[in-house]
Amino acid sequence: MSTADGQHEFDEAGVDMDNLTEQDLLLLAELDVLFDKVDPVPADLVERVQFAIALEDLDVEVARWERAEELAGVRGAGPNTVTFTVEDLTIMVSFAPAGAGYRFDGWLVPGGPHTVEVRVAGHSSTTAEADEGGRFAVDDVPKGTTQLVVHLANGTGSRPRTIVTPTLML
Repeated sequence: MSTADGQHEFDEAGVDMDNLTEQDLLLLAELDVLFDKVDPVPADLVERVQFAIALEDLDVEVARWERAEELAGVRGAGPNTVTFTVEDLTIMVSFAPAGAGYRFDGWLVPGGPHTVEVRVAGHSSTTAEADEGGRFAVDDVPKGTTQLVVHLANGTGSRPRTIVTPTLML
């Protein structure tokens, strides 16, 4: 299809729509159906994206994955450990199946009396206080899209900081 000024119209993939035959269009329609069947958009994608960005305090630092030991086994029977880091903080958390959900045992390095919030989509947040050594534990974490938010204790003269991890699918 050409525009009013005679220019060719291209779709978002850069395909010249004027040069497609009826067979091309049928093939593209079949490919669309095939991709919808073999690799559909996750039904909860919008919810997961909204969960990941719905933080009350948008002034957060995002931690990065450092090590994920056997994360493929999250749904398995054994404990799993994942490590996240930002410039001056390491967050290590082990999680093991417990009842209908998980138990989290974690450590913050350097330690201190920081607040750790566990967010799970569709559930209320649970908080735990880390001890001076940085250890914290949270029982009864439900299954689902999960994220840790660490509210660092405010040292003298420094501004409060909040660290958020990437989401985990438990």
